[in-house]
Amino acid sequence: MTSKVNMEKVASLCKRRGFIFPSSEIYGGLSSCWDYGPMGVELKRNVKEAWWKAMIQERGDVVGIDTSIMMHPTVWKASGHIDSFTDPLAECKICHLRWRASDITDNKCPQCGAALTEPRMFNLMFKTFMGPVEEETNTIYLRPETAQGIFVEFKNVLATSRKKLPFGIAQIGKSFRNEITPGNFIFRTREFEQMEMEYFVKPGTDERWFDYWIKERLEWYIKLGIRKENLRLRQHGKEEMAHYAKDCYDIEYLFPMGWAELEGIANRGDYDLSQHAKCSGKELDYYDNEEKKRYTPYIIEPSAGVDRSVLALLIDAYHEETVEGETRVLLRFPIAIAPMKAAILPLSRNERLAPLSKKVYAKLCHNFMTCYDDSQSIGRRYRRQDEVGTPFCITVDFQSLEDDQVTIRERDSLAQIRVPIEKLEEILQAKLNGEPFEATPLWATRQK
Repeated sequence: MTSKVNMEKVASLCKRRGFIFPSSEIYGGLSSCWDYGPMGVELKRNVKEAWWKAMIQERGDVVGIDTSIMMHPTVWKASGHIDSFTDPLAECKICHLRWRASDITDNKCPQCGAALTEPRMFNLMFKTFMGPVEEETNTIYLRPETAQGIFVEFKNVLATSRKKLPFGIAQIGKSFRNEITPGNFIFRTREFEQMEMEYFVKPGTDERWFDYWIKERLEWYIKLGIRKENLRLRQHGKEEMAHYAKDCYDIEYLFPMGWAELEGIANRGDYDLSQHAKCSGKELDYYDNEEKKRYTPYIIEPSAGVDRSVLALLIDAYHEETVEGETRVLLRFPIAIAPMKAAILPLSRNERLAPLSKKVYAKLCHNFMTCYDDSQSIGRRYRRQDEVGTPFCITVDFQSLEDDQVTIRERDSLAQIRVPIEKLEEILQAKLNGEPFEATPLWATRQK
């Protein structure tokens, strides 16, 4: 089963409208590396803020952290990444492209059809050197996940936050994996951003908390605005379970290439804290005041990809419809996620309209992400804002100079209402909070 949305159309719109660009494009680009443009960076920021709000701000049992990308190399030995974070890799004997063994059939190169070498193990971590001399003793790694930074800071966070079990430590940050076959736009990349939380619980309660976080995280995507029918849960089979996991579920989204992971929720048991305690010689246990004993907490980990969440939102919002015989492309983002909340559009570039239009922009930009657009015809500007998902276009016309009113156009319904400029901020806030877009606005009823 695949999505009805075409990935090429989404990628084309993203470049055309300033969401996502190929990295280093003027030099031919760099495989699987992407830059977020003006619209993309706002969309990405909104996703991260929504996650932070749900996981930390609105809870009393989770705190935030921001750990270093470069860590002591023993961290990765203790975690098992140096020995186990590998993929079997086969190389084409003719074109020398490398492929995951799981992605090939009949021992033939998917690119040219030539024979492949026997698979050999390939570590996915990026290796670099710290210091002026490139020696083996100076080898470090770019982190392949943000979780280990949380584990090695467990004791410091516990001491300074004075939290009691169960509690969580969360962070958002960049990770790096030397993927063999990245692709599908921003779905699988070598540099990506994660939103991870490690929830520390008393042994014996881990299964209950595991179930809790599976339901909690699935519900978050629905609240974010992703359609429920495009989401599903899939439990990992024993053969695909990570070496540290007691159990694991993926929240999957129906991408154009089929169902694929959006977020993983794992029951990691006590593996991580036990391993780091063993390798560092430091105690990473927890003293339970009520039971008067020490134990190593179990860990439940919801781990989400920022970039994959952005991609899912773009695909879910993408919509085409026919309006007056022409195809209208729009992104039906939920208002909270939309990069721009409002666009100020003077009816024309006439110098009489500019001062009032800029006054309206200045009135809104302090509280709402707002853009100002006066290039090309008003129709083209409407279409441009539809394509970036702006919920409300505010038109300043010549009548506005006389009655101090502007027209608000709603993205999805194309409905329009005329409102006083002095009430614009209040009305827009009500719309952003979910007040229905009606021909007769509710503020007018209240005034009467």
